[in-house]
Amino acid sequence: MRFVTAAEIRSALTFPLLIDALEAAHRRAPMQIEDAMLGEPQAAYFVRHAVDPGRHFASKLITSFPGNPARGALPAVQAVVVLFDATDGRPLAVIDGTELTYWRTAADSALAARHLARADAARLLVVGAGEMSTRLVHAHRAARPSLGRVRIWNRTAQRAHEVAARLRDDGVAADVASDLRAAVRESDVITCCTRSREPLVHGADLAPGAHLDLVGGYTRETRESDDEAARRARIFVDRREPASEVGDIAQPLASGAVTPADVLGDLHDVVAGRAGRRAADEITLFKNAGGGHLDLMTAALIHARLASRSTDR
Repeated sequence: MRFVTAAEIRSALTFPLLIDALEAAHRRAPMQIEDAMLGEPQAAYFVRHAVDPGRHFASKLITSFPGNPARGALPAVQAVVVLFDATDGRPLAVIDGTELTYWRTAADSALAARHLARADAARLLVVGAGEMSTRLVHAHRAARPSLGRVRIWNRTAQRAHEVAARLRDDGVAADVASDLRAAVRESDVITCCTRSREPLVHGADLAPGAHLDLVGGYTRETRESDDEAARRARIFVDRREPASEVGDIAQPLASGAVTPADVLGDLHDVVAGRAGRRAADEITLFKNAGGGHLDLMTAALIHARLASRSTDR
């Protein structure tokens, strides 16, 4: 058994590799998953389990301390992932779960965009300038290379300028949006990763054919789009169980803006072609709620990549 560091994860993965691996895993039967949570909002402990029969078991151990960023350099969410062999029970690896989460979260959204965004989508708007912002850009561009123009919006404009500058250093044509609602109206793909408790994206502003990717809301109280966005869009989720518990799905359901039947499919359905975009002018909405199955898929790829390197030596 080995401990896999964040640097090793970065050396082992690329977004094209990970997106393809997630897609292949979603062509198989859904995994068993179960979540548990202890603690309080200001200091919470989560455990996410997943079982891929005959392949792997995995558990992700997560701490959530929302006050960390204001106190220093530590992120709000930190984690480790433990991967086991499902044929004999051997522990295979303990993996830096914070870095793994960045990769699998961005790749999850990108896989959805590969199937749900228009093939000619050219303008990407990122709402939020936190740790995930650049990763979401690179993942979406790996899935949809047509996304040539990138705009960043953030409540604190200076952070948006810093993210845009980093992207330009990576060769991405990126600038800053000062007017969020105008930027939404002009965008083909909008990806949001914030901790907002009030809608930032208004459904009335979504252009025909837009794809809305909601990443940040992770509790019933947090949400990034309003009820009108849910009403206007064809709605998809990565997995129904966790997605039904987060604000961008739970709140429109509670208000009656949409019904459970309006959630048209998960990534298994989308990848299999059972659900998805039907026309170029349709608006699609994808809720990225995460889940232990995605952690397992990503951990398995990291382990396989590093194991193959060891064998090649």
